[in-house]
Amino acid sequence: MFRWNAVVMDKNKFDLFLLGRVLRLAKPYRKIFAAAGILAVVLAPIAIMRPYLIKVMVDDYVFKFDVAGMTTVAMIIIGLLLLEVVLRYFFIYSTNLLGQSVIRDLRVKVFKHILSLKLTYFDTTPIGTSTTRTINDIETINTVFSQGAITIIADILTLFGVLGIMLFTSWKLTLVCLTVLPLLIIASYVFKEKVKASYQKVRTQISKMNAFLQERITGMRILQIFNVEEKEMENFKKINRDYTQANLDSILYYAIFFPVVDIISAAALGLMIWWGASHALTGEVTPGMLVAFPIYLNMLFRPIRMLADRFNTLQMGLVASERVFNLLDKQQHIKDKGSITANEWKGDVEFDDVTFSYTPNNDILKNLSFKINSGETLAIVGSTGSGKTTIINILNRFYEIRKGKILVDGVDIREYDLQSYRSRIAVVLQDVFLFSGTVLENITLRDSEITKEQVIEASKMIGAHEFIEKLPGGYDYKVMERGATLSMGQRQLISFVRALVFNPDILILDEATSSIDPETESVIQYAIEQLIAKRTSIIIAHRLSTIRHADNIMVLDKGEIAEFGPHEELLQLQDGHYRELYEMQFAQISVSE
Repeated sequence: MFRWNAVVMDKNKFDLFLLGRVLRLAKPYRKIFAAAGILAVVLAPIAIMRPYLIKVMVDDYVFKFDVAGMTTVAMIIIGLLLLEVVLRYFFIYSTNLLGQSVIRDLRVKVFKHILSLKLTYFDTTPIGTSTTRTINDIETINTVFSQGAITIIADILTLFGVLGIMLFTSWKLTLVCLTVLPLLIIASYVFKEKVKASYQKVRTQISKMNAFLQERITGMRILQIFNVEEKEMENFKKINRDYTQANLDSILYYAIFFPVVDIISAAALGLMIWWGASHALTGEVTPGMLVAFPIYLNMLFRPIRMLADRFNTLQMGLVASERVFNLLDKQQHIKDKGSITANEWKGDVEFDDVTFSYTPNNDILKNLSFKINSGETLAIVGSTGSGKTTIINILNRFYEIRKGKILVDGVDIREYDLQSYRSRIAVVLQDVFLFSGTVLENITLRDSEITKEQVIEASKMIGAHEFIEKLPGGYDYKVMERGATLSMGQRQLISFVRALVFNPDILILDEATSSIDPETESVIQYAIEQLIAKRTSIIIAHRLSTIRHADNIMVLDKGEIAEFGPHEELLQLQDGHYRELYEMQFAQISVSE
């Protein structure tokens, strides 16, 4: 796999490699790419023919009072102009069509890649950064095609074409006009470098702003609870000032560069008139040349001026593409090399000497071994940081274990096809996430194979049908982002129905009742009983009253099993962890009552 840092030292090679990689994205649209290239080649000679024909018309027909010949040349010029307009339209349309087609495919590719990444990536990367890569940076890549590579080729062809015909018409007058060219080249180079640096700052600042806004808007409730709106507003103002300043820097360079080019262009025009007029008397310069050369100069200076801007546009597209490719090159995904399709399980789960750590040299689970037989319920309790949720994460293959094996129905979970494996497991989390959409869509997750009748049947079984029917629109009730218009208990019930309609063989409940009020808890408890019936289930709970009927209870302590057995058996252990937790919790309940 190519590593970017291996070529950072050689900047030119890096840019060329990057440009090649970006252009390869257009491979599915090679016909459009070829058409745009052909149009770029055709447009150059057509554009430079008009000034030449004007010179011919002035010298050969105007001063000879040949009206018929002058009319003929004028009609040819008008025809060429119309042809150029039509070809220019198709050129602009084809380059933009190519750019939009490429970034459409790239967005899908990036999002698909993000979906396959390990949770480690999301643990360490702000959401706003991923959003910037998927939207802003990919949109910037569009300019590589619409305003970058092909357009630069068209400008260069026009530039050389104009220069060639100027030299052919009068090489002396051309050299006089080009005496100011070094000034233009220096100005263009300085402009290109300055704008490049400012654009890089703009990309960095917009990424920071997106990450900041994503976090603050998502956590708005916390900001308002702790009354830190003004402080966060000051932080945002600083980020906004930095972003604005980066944009103003680039605008400043444009504001300086374009007038400088106009002055240099005017100087070239002045030299042309001074030298051309003095030599027109000797016949060395014709009147047609004096008419045509100002047009040539405009056609010469415009591409030079635009090339500096085009190269910056291309460079910014490459900067954005580097960031997108860095994301695509991340190999932080679970290896899916399994060949066994998980169609239906009995539900036997076994951890065999499992060791796991999120970071090196910091084991969260240590030589963990236990077994859950088909149809049994295992409850897991323990203090915060003991490894309860980690067991769920590695069972779902969100992370890879460092040592040992996890078996389902006697098969190492790494031998299962990942998608089919996860389809047989359902997880209900404490913090229920609901998407914008209807209740029905949140339950089915837009899976067309799940019918509304199945959803209603599952809702009735769980005990959620009555409350859903009371919502405005029932199952078609529009849920706001993250389910903001529903209570915690309602969101939890919807998540239970979601788990049931997918008909899993293994069910995991991660502290699903910890945030529920006592009145709702009885409803949730009934839903849990319906869910775990005839299924292998794992329940993580702080409320020990909800796990009394589990077949076995596992007490974790610092990633190791402290106790394992049924509720009654664990209560008999003198000085046992579970007994201590149980007595402490129910003593608190007695005091509160």
